Amino acid sequence: MISLRRRAVAGGMLWAAITIFLGLAGLSSYTLTATKQRFTDQVANQHTQVVVALGNYYENIDALRRTIADPVYQRPFSGQYWQIENDQGLLLTSPSLVETLLPQPSAPSEGIESREFMGQNGERLFGVAQWLTLDGESSWHVQVAANVQTLDAEIADLRRTLLLAFAIICSVGIIGALVQVTVVLQPLNDLRADVKRRWDEEAGMQPSAYPIEVAPLVTDINTLLKRNQEIIGRSRRQAADLAHAIKTPSAIMRNELGALQTRGVAVTDAMNALDTLDAQLKRSFARMRADGSQNAMPVITDGTETLSRMARAFTALARNAGRTLSSDIAPGLRVRIDKSDLEEITGNLLDNAMKWSTSHVHLNAARSGNKIIIKIEDDGPGIADVDKTLATQSGQRLDTVKPGTGLGLAIVDDLVHAYDGALTLGQSAEHGGLCAEITLEAARSKASR
Repeated sequence: MISLRRRAVAGGMLWAAITIFLGLAGLSSYTLTATKQRFTDQVANQHTQVVVALGNYYENIDALRRTIADPVYQRPFSGQYWQIENDQGLLLTSPSLVETLLPQPSAPSEGIESREFMGQNGERLFGVAQWLTLDGESSWHVQVAANVQTLDAEIADLRRTLLLAFAIICSVGIIGALVQVTVVLQPLNDLRADVKRRWDEEAGMQPSAYPIEVAPLVTDINTLLKRNQEIIGRSRRQAADLAHAIKTPSAIMRNELGALQTRGVAVTDAMNALDTLDAQLKRSFARMRADGSQNAMPVITDGTETLSRMARAFTALARNAGRTLSSDIAPGLRVRIDKSDLEEITGNLLDNAMKWSTSHVHLNAARSGNKIIIKIEDDGPGIADVDKTLATQSGQRLDTVKPGTGLGLAIVDDLVHAYDGALTLGQSAEHGGLCAEITLEAARSKASR
C-alpha cells in the first residue's frame, strides 16, 4: 500500500540532505581554501617582517636578531623558522631551528619563491624565500618557513566542526521534514477521525473546517454518503412496499383457507405452509431492511425509550395471558441500530419468552463499556445446549406443540448480526428458563459530545 507519509518524509529528507550537503560542501570548500590562504599569507607576512628587519639592520646583527625576536622563533622546533645568509658566508638562523638548517638557497634569482619541502628533522614545511641586494653590493637570501602540520591540524579540526555541523543540521532538517509532513497530513488524519466519528454525530462533515486542498474531498465524501443513504433508503422503502403488497394476498388466502376449514375441508398443511411462507418473507424483508443500514448512515436509536415502550406493550399482553413481565432498563441507552429493527428483535424475543414461560418474563437493558446488553429471561423449560445452534437456523422448530414457524430466533439472529452484534442463548440464573442475551454497539450519549 502506498504511503503518502513515507513518500513525503522520504522526499523531504532527501531534498533536505541534498540541500544541506551542497551548502556545507560549498562552505567547506570556501573555508578550507580560506584557511590555506590565511596560512600562506601568514608565512608571507612573516617573511616580509624579516626582510624589513634585514633592510634596516643588516649592518648590526645584534639589532637584527632583537628585531625579529618573536617568542615563536625562540622555542626549539616550534614550527616557525627563519634563516638569513649572504654571499660572504654569513649565516643567521632562528633559535627554533636549533642545530638544523633550512635548504640551501638556489642560485640568485629575482622574485619571491614559495614551496613545500621536508626539514632536516622530518617536518613538512612551507617556505617563502627571496634574494635581496643591499647597497647595490651584497646579496642576501632570506627564508621563512612554517610547519604544514599546523595547517593540517587546523584543517582537521575545521572538518570535524563542519561534519558535526552537518550532522546537527541534517538532524534538524529531518526533524523539520517529519514535523512538516505531520502538519501537512494532519487534515487527512482529522478527516479520517471525522468520518469515523460521524456515526456518533449523526451529521455530515463541514468542508469549511478543512484546508482548501482537502475541502473538495470532504464535499465529495458528503455527497457519496448522501447518495448512499438515498439508495439504502429507497431499498428499505421498496422492501416495505413489497411486504405490504404481499400482506393483502396472504390475508385473502388465509381467509379462504379459514372458510374451507369451517366447511370441514382439511387445510392444516396449507395453513402451515402459508405460515411458513409469511415467516420466510418476513425474515427476508428484515434482512433487506437491515442490510447495510449500519454502514450506509449513522443509525442510532434511543434504546431506553424504545425498550420501555416495548415493555409497556408486552406488560399488557402478559397480563392477558396470565403472566407477569418486569423490566429494568437503564437510562440514556443509545444503540447503533434502526428503531424498527430494535423493535423487531425485542418483539420476537419477548413473544418467544411469553410463549414458553410459565408465569414470569424479565427484560433487562444496560450499558457495559461501549456495548449495550439486552437480556430477556423467562421461567420456562429453556433450550437444551445441543439445540441452541438449531434454534437460530431457518425453520427449526424444537417443539411442534406450540404454534409458530420456528423463525423468530432466526430473524433475531439475522438482524443482530447485520449490526455486528451477537445473540447468545443461555440459561437464566434467576428464573431458570431461557436467557436470550443481545449485544449491540453503543453510541455516544448526547451529553458527552
